[in-house]
Amino acid sequence: MEERSPKEWFAEAARVAQDATCLRAQCGAVIVQGGVIIGAGSNGPAGGILEERRCHVDTYDRSKKPKYDLTCCVHAEWRAILDAMRSHADALPGSTLYYVRLGTDGVRRYSGAPFCTVCSRLALEVGISSFGLWHESGAVLYDTRDYNARSYAFHLKEGVEGAED
Repeated sequence: MEERSPKEWFAEAARVAQDATCLRAQCGAVIVQGGVIIGAGSNGPAGGILEERRCHVDTYDRSKKPKYDLTCCVHAEWRAILDAMRSHADALPGSTLYYVRLGTDGVRRYSGAPFCTVCSRLALEVGISSFGLWHESGAVLYDTRDYNARSYAFHLKEGVEGAED
């Protein structure tokens, strides 16, 4: 099968993001191996139980846990990995994950720097080799180990010796 361009895979992730049930953000992810989507997911509350959404709660003490740990929603990346594990687990090693976030207008937003260490660790654990984000400059495919290092570097305190670029 002919490989499609990263731009086309990001468009697929954006299509998947339209199914997100999170009240704060619509995110989508697809995992591709050999020109085929082997996993897809959008963000929303665990088990699809809409009553479990706490997206609107702004009174959490964010000094106790990182922001991403306070979300009520399962990340799109996690769902895509779980989806691939169900029927294509053997195809995960060497695959590429493409992640997209939509704005409230449904238009694809540019990604910031890698920051989610939970997603990067899970991607490493299952053998995903590349993690794709859509930046203002276009598609960027990070080696997953590099994505993981950048995610941890994002959270370093400023001025700390040994901080990564």
